[in-house]
Amino acid sequence: MKLSELWNNGWGHFLTINRHKWEVMKNCFRVGLYKQGLLHDLSKYSPTEFLTGIRYYQGGSRSPNAAEKEALGYSAAWLHHKGRNRHHFEYWIDFSVKKEEGLQGMEMPLCYVMEMVMDRIAASKVYKKEAYTDASPWEYYAKTKDYIVIHPKTRAWLEKILKMLAREGEEKTFRYIRKVLRQEKSKIRQKKNKKRQENNRIKQERNKAGQKKGNRKGGISGWKKSGCV
Repeated sequence: MKLSELWNNGWGHFLTINRHKWEVMKNCFRVGLYKQGLLHDLSKYSPTEFLTGIRYYQGGSRSPNAAEKEALGYSAAWLHHKGRNRHHFEYWIDFSVKKEEGLQGMEMPLCYVMEMVMDRIAASKVYKKEAYTDASPWEYYAKTKDYIVIHPKTRAWLEKILKMLAREGEEKTFRYIRKVLRQEKSKIRQKKNKKRQENNRIKQERNKAGQKKGNRKGGISGWKKSGCV
């Protein structure tokens, strides 16, 4: 690769991933996913992924990882990427508890499902440019939806949101996502509080049992074991 080509590919790829990250961050912020918006796709700047982006740069029209896979039969950059970014459903593929069922999609936390939606919107905007419509993310997903390994609940959420986006547009869809994420956050907080209370109750019961045992033994050793001295 000539120096001029190296520079052009590197700069072009840098601008492409920056635009993608900016689009994801904006939309994540709109639905309350501030931390995920800031941290989204940072692995793309790592040597493993960025150098592949330079070598297989596609002019910003599609992912360099796809070109690498076509050339080599696999994409080291993609394997690196999907193993470090939880908003990809491929990150959540693992063997089922029942080994005979083979590889299965694990259920994704809702916050990562919504980040995945933002990722797909941004990718469609970057690659389709002026041809983008609110239906573009669904149309792209629909091409491969029958072949992917994904948990049924994750699939249901993803398809519901992408179809809503296609029909209702960003404003209404993002309002719905904000509402759903607030509800989910509240449920998680309640579960944590309940678990904390249960742990405290168990701890208090153990302490009482230890104190009774120490008092029955009596003497200095009993007092020490009960925590009194």
